[in-house]
Amino acid sequence: MDNLLSIVTFAPLFGAVILLFFLKGEDELAARNAKLLALFTTGVTFLASLVILAQFDPSDPGFQMVEEAEWLGGLTYKLGVDGISVLFVMLTTFLMPLVILSTWTVTHRIKEYMIAFLLLETLMIGVFVALDLILFYLFFEAGLIPMFLIIGIWGGKDRIYAAFKFFLYTLLGSVLMLVAMIAMWYDAGTTDIVALLHHDFASETISVLGFNIIGGAQTLMWLAFFASFAVKMPMWPVHTWLPDAHVQAPTAGSVVLAAILIKMGGYGFLRFSLPMFPVASDLMQNFVFFLSVAAIILTSLIALAQEDIKKLIAYSSVAHMGFVTMGIFAFNQQGVDGAIFQMISHGFISGALFLSVGVIYDRMHTRDIDAYGGLVVRMPVYAMIFMLFTMANVGLPGTSGFIGEFLTLVGVFKVNTWVAAGATTGVILSAAYALYLYRRVIFGDLIKESLKGIKDMDAREKLIMAPLIFFTILLGIYPVLVLDITGPTVEALLDSISNVVGVVETATTATH
Repeated sequence: MDNLLSIVTFAPLFGAVILLFFLKGEDELAARNAKLLALFTTGVTFLASLVILAQFDPSDPGFQMVEEAEWLGGLTYKLGVDGISVLFVMLTTFLMPLVILSTWTVTHRIKEYMIAFLLLETLMIGVFVALDLILFYLFFEAGLIPMFLIIGIWGGKDRIYAAFKFFLYTLLGSVLMLVAMIAMWYDAGTTDIVALLHHDFASETISVLGFNIIGGAQTLMWLAFFASFAVKMPMWPVHTWLPDAHVQAPTAGSVVLAAILIKMGGYGFLRFSLPMFPVASDLMQNFVFFLSVAAIILTSLIALAQEDIKKLIAYSSVAHMGFVTMGIFAFNQQGVDGAIFQMISHGFISGALFLSVGVIYDRMHTRDIDAYGGLVVRMPVYAMIFMLFTMANVGLPGTSGFIGEFLTLVGVFKVNTWVAAGATTGVILSAAYALYLYRRVIFGDLIKESLKGIKDMDAREKLIMAPLIFFTILLGIYPVLVLDITGPTVEALLDSISNVVGVVETATTATH
């Protein structure tokens, strides 16, 4: 089917336009119709994305289903997917119907709420399929707007502060990326990402303001992109916007933020930093390792001290993204495969954890850990599901959380045993804060009067969790479903990096 990527990318936008112009009224029926239309749109988008997966050839490491056309008088509209991006497209389209289902209890400005999520889905898919710098940047930056509105309008009592903090952090980092993109266009004469992957950006040492920059222009461009992607993931120490955003965002907003949006940083490293600036990436390896291990250990310790359930899980996400950056910059098959797997797995697990928080928040309207205790007495199904995702978050063998962490640790161990040892302490700490949270919320005596009438999960909530449970377990016992798709593309990526870095290192040695 021609233009399949465009159809999948813009189908949610089409649904948002229908909602905006053709659905009138503010009554209960109009709100229900808005939810049903949004659910239908995201469902159709997911079904269309299955066609992409069916047509995708995992043995081909290049870009497939490429669409290209002239756009805005000189710019290029170009889309395509490879073994990395196709999985993020599938993750996005798979989760969005579940996100819409989770909004059924929302009663405030429903039509606008659905429009924001549909627009956000189009922009997130666009990031993963864009093969032009300008197009990528537009999708990447425009995604800030609907999430800013979701937090700022439908969030908690400090939603305005959290929304602006989220917006400013991510916007300021991306300004530097835009400068680097302009420099790339000036140097290469094109904004085509495929062409830029094969362009040799200068890596000779240069002097800037009296400082010698090893790696030359590549290092400067790498740092500019790093400023954007590190904030987006987010990496320590530019992670402070994430806990505030999660705490104030509505449940559906937290799910999208944790499961998809922060993965754009890791995707950016794989799409731009490693293949386009391989020399700079090699030079910065130890720097990224240090930040990754610091994130894993420090944010895990911070998570232990939290009294807000959402904030604890938010800090957990920062720690898990530390494994991702560590694996990406290991520059070997296990590390990069593990990083991608960790991002996909984290999408299911973190999404489910925030949905689990939403289940009890809808009933009690508090996220304070001390407000709960003994829920297993009244909510046995909830206790079982929450236990599964808690253990998956810890990395229990048999769940998808184990595969990603194990592969990244194996990849890093081959490069630096001290870094691997430091990161492994994060596995122990994650068990500490996750099980501590579970014990305080689920176990103990049911002594609080407010909890004695609480009801277990209803059919809608179980329906939302069912596919997340399925894939968390399936990928834990059969990870080749992901690894067979990523493998050839990752291998080609690493070959291109090793060839360039090897030539540079040989030339440097000969010079000395």
